Amino acid sequence: MRHVIALDVGGTGMKAALVGMDTAPSGETATGPPVLLYEARRPTGRERGPDAVVEAILGFAAELRDLGAARFGVPAAAAGVAVPGIVDERSGTAVYAANLGWRDVPMRALLSERLGGVPVALGHDVRTGGLAEGRIGAGRGADRFLFVPLGTGIAGAIGIGGRIEAGAHGSAGEIGHIVVRPGGRVCGCGQRGCLETVASAAAVGRDWAAVCKDPQAGAADAAKAVEFGDERARAVWHDAVDALADGLVTGLTLLDPQTLIIGGGLAEAGDTLFAPLREAVRRRVTFQRLPSIVPAALGDAAGCLGAGLLAWDLLSTEVTA
Repeated sequence: MRHVIALDVGGTGMKAALVGMDTAPSGETATGPPVLLYEARRPTGRERGPDAVVEAILGFAAELRDLGAARFGVPAAAAGVAVPGIVDERSGTAVYAANLGWRDVPMRALLSERLGGVPVALGHDVRTGGLAEGRIGAGRGADRFLFVPLGTGIAGAIGIGGRIEAGAHGSAGEIGHIVVRPGGRVCGCGQRGCLETVASAAAVGRDWAAVCKDPQAGAADAAKAVEFGDERARAVWHDAVDALADGLVTGLTLLDPQTLIIGGGLAEAGDTLFAPLREAVRRRVTFQRLPSIVPAALGDAAGCLGAGLLAWDLLSTEVTA
């Protein structure tokens, strides 16, 4: 069975898969969704330093290649890898990742060499997840969408015509660093009052922990308290939703998307988040067309599925060429 290797590298762990595609009776690759043929997880081992992390990625990919060849009779035809931080997708370089400590790692070349010369695609983790959500998830059928995962921080992926816009310098979509509360909390980027300092899952968890005096409390605990009617939790939640609506309206004013896809840990609160968020966005729009605001559909499989799609795109490009 023809398949590709997909790797989704996070700050502390890696998710990996062998990904096949639905095939037509003739054996040609069809346009159906990708199929996860095998999945595995492994820690990055970042406590051992950036070189060890890179070696862990290369070794994991090589194990998947051997497993795929043994199980399906042929080696992987290509590989896709999604990594955090600043990524130069054109040159295949993992430029910088604060959580992993690396700089200017020629990831595409290193992986291709370790895998015996197969083509390799390198992508940014959020843009890669956005690619999957756009093609086979919550954004399927939308020509233009904005994917915004709310996790430790807030990032964004801009979907246009079936592809994800990286920008001139690889940093398009960084909606988490729109300043929504001037003079507010200091952000890791150096500005004050960035969206992610108020509306990320980490920010909500921190604010609720301070209010309820439980240092172990997180965003999920805040959401439960909101559902139980706790007025203190409602105040924290209201501040976060208002800030998020401000950021999203800035995004939709610039991009005019058909769909806003909200993912990440905070989106797991369901209607506790989406009901007030839709109303807050609706109140803010004037001339703008109100997009659909929907939860992400693929969960934490989005990164692997997106990496697989990047790899299949490489093969499609080779066939076309």
